[in-house]
Amino acid sequence: MQIRRRPPNPTIAVEYLRYQIKADDAAPQNILEEIVWHKETEVDQLREAVPLVELRKRMLTAPPVRNFLAALQQSVTQPAVIAEVKKASPSKGVIREDFDPVAIAQAYEQGGATCLSVLTDSKFFQGSFEYLAAIRAATNLPLLCKDFILYPYQMFYARVHGADAVLFIAAILTDQDLPYFIKIARSLGLTALIEVHTQEELDRVLALEDIGLIGINNRNLQDFSVDLHTTCTLLSNRNQQIRDRQISIVSESGLHTAADLNQVSQAGASAVLIGESLIKQPDPGIALAQLLGSFKAETVALNVNS
Repeated sequence: MQIRRRPPNPTIAVEYLRYQIKADDAAPQNILEEIVWHKETEVDQLREAVPLVELRKRMLTAPPVRNFLAALQQSVTQPAVIAEVKKASPSKGVIREDFDPVAIAQAYEQGGATCLSVLTDSKFFQGSFEYLAAIRAATNLPLLCKDFILYPYQMFYARVHGADAVLFIAAILTDQDLPYFIKIARSLGLTALIEVHTQEELDRVLALEDIGLIGINNRNLQDFSVDLHTTCTLLSNRNQQIRDRQISIVSESGLHTAADLNQVSQAGASAVLIGESLIKQPDPGIALAQLLGSFKAETVALNVNS
């Protein structure tokens, strides 16, 4: 997939993504590229409103960071669940009209979530950093700030709003950006969840040092189709290397049933990120508890019959 940065910025310096921007081709070619270009403008506006020096001051009174990765690794629920607070998406539009982010987050916590993912992108997902801060004040679970991070500034912004982890999408970051961003995240106490979609992206990430958490997104970013075999295939190709390095894997998107959880768990995922299938339910917390209960029952049944 070819994701360009907004002209006149340089294209992403990854061989399989690099190509020239022609004068007559100065419009986004897909939804991810449109998001990236808009995010660059958005961050420029944020910097003007809240300079980095101000964010550094706010860091002094920011809530202490909770260990997102340790929570996943030590979870009594396996696979551990990162439950997502998400109002809308570019492909589905508004998913939940009666959207109360704090109530949903609290319901997830009661339903057995290990961590929470909070969408903070406003234009495409109708999220906000205010949601992140409010959820941080109302729950005890570690929080992932789910956004499209292109600049270190965004990590500071996430940190002062209560984030414990940040998402890095390999498709929109260069091989130079990734290790630098990981280093900055670590200096802020944040866990880096590095998301991949393809074998090429996974290999790029595995070439880095000190990687603790990788997310495999089962959603195809070109046509938005979802296939759980993405997790299974990528892990089968690199499972031994991932195990040897003790990297935790999160399977993301397309998880609806106990059978889905079992499929990615058997493939080697130790955590799952679930949003849309829970958000659409009348009570997302009850839906999560029922899903975990069904998975536990199915696991017991499989062990008995094996």
